[in-house]
Amino acid sequence: MLTNCSNIFKGATPPKLGETFETLLSVSNITIKRIVSSSHIDSELMCQDEDEWFIMIEGAATIMIGNKRQELVSGDYCFIEAKKPHQILSVKEGTIWLAVHVCEQRALLL
Repeated sequence: MLTNCSNIFKGATPPKLGETFETLLSVSNITIKRIVSSSHIDSELMCQDEDEWFIMIEGAATIMIGNKRQELVSGDYCFIEAKKPHQILSVKEGTIWLAVHVCEQRALLL
């Protein structure tokens, strides 16, 4: 029997402004999020504490990772190291991303 199943497109209506973030899974040091973008986003420079791998499920976007400009379309994926500056320059309305964030493994105190 399948449990905790859904569909990546279910409820993926873009907001009027910005993006919506939905955590699909959070276990140990890994978090998987679905991001749905409007075409009106804040183009702020980001620099995260965790590694991020993402795939564009549907849509298109232009991003800067470090000093490199990337044109992305459906099916493209990227890895962004922790502390690497990156910025979304533009995005197509309704773009759906699947982002996997990997935090540094935390030591267990025994």
